Amino acid sequence: MWQTFLRRLCDSADADFAGLFLRSSDGRDLVSLIESAFPMPVQFEKLFAQACDNGPFRTRPMREGRVYSLDELVEAGGEAERAFRTNVLVPLDVTSMRAMRLREQSGLDAWLVLAGERYLGAEVGNLFSALTPHLRVALRVLATLERERTRSSLNADIFSRMNFGWISVDAHGGIVDLDEQAERLLQQSRIFRRGPYNRLTPSSPSVDRQLTDLLRKFAGNSRALPRAINLSQDPWLDILVSPLRVRALTGDTRAVGVIYFRGDRQSTANRCAQLCDVFNLTDSEARLAWAMTQGKSIVEAAESCGLTVETARNYSKKIYAKTGARGQVDLVRHILTGVLALA
Repeated sequence: MWQTFLRRLCDSADADFAGLFLRSSDGRDLVSLIESAFPMPVQFEKLFAQACDNGPFRTRPMREGRVYSLDELVEAGGEAERAFRTNVLVPLDVTSMRAMRLREQSGLDAWLVLAGERYLGAEVGNLFSALTPHLRVALRVLATLERERTRSSLNADIFSRMNFGWISVDAHGGIVDLDEQAERLLQQSRIFRRGPYNRLTPSSPSVDRQLTDLLRKFAGNSRALPRAINLSQDPWLDILVSPLRVRALTGDTRAVGVIYFRGDRQSTANRCAQLCDVFNLTDSEARLAWAMTQGKSIVEAAESCGLTVETARNYSKKIYAKTGARGQVDLVRHILTGVLALA
């Protein structure tokens, strides 16, 4: 969209070049968008962007919202301005230029530039002034989109580290959409696979039957209750099969259900070693703590770890003291929502 805007701006002003330069609020990143009325060599385009970055737009103070001419930007300037004229303007036969700087409230700086061999007079300044309120809105939208993109990337990273993912499916179990985590699950795990006709196929026949029944139910009733299913204990993997309650106006609308999964990329042995490191537990205490974290009672955890119930109760007191937990529920929270969830 920006390139189309610059191309039309170039045509409207009968200019040879139109450019938009965006600098991040921290002053480090520069985005250069350049359109020309004729094919411009790649080396000149790069040189133009570099020179604008290091030349008059960077070295000369430009009042926000004011339109500047070439003489105001380059004439009587320093070394950077002279280099800009010699290395860029002269080879491109640029004898006239108009430029304006706008600053978005988030700190995003933007420079709009028109340049060419033909004299760009007051009418171009008027055009820039007329465009200013629209450019401000566009920059505000751009800054908002960038913030949302950053937040989305951070959220996706957290979900990735915690091994959350989702797959939307139609009434027959066909995969409609999925995120990157789910794609990795299908590639690396034997628990799920892509079957014929892109159908999501669990390795367990009983899970397959449960999933088929749930999707059939969701197709007829979008308010049906979700269902949680455990697929694996080591490494641990659970899924929540839920009717799809988020609808979009566009895109594929075949999906009736979404499968959320949360698992563990680490084996029980690795998790126990991490518990030893984080909470200074002994090996036996770590094994018991991890078993209790999986929702087992103290009796079940003792049996799975080969301990007597009395020994397990003694270990649990030491575990609570070292982790700061006030009981099993608090222990689960300490472990599953702490830094180990990101490991």
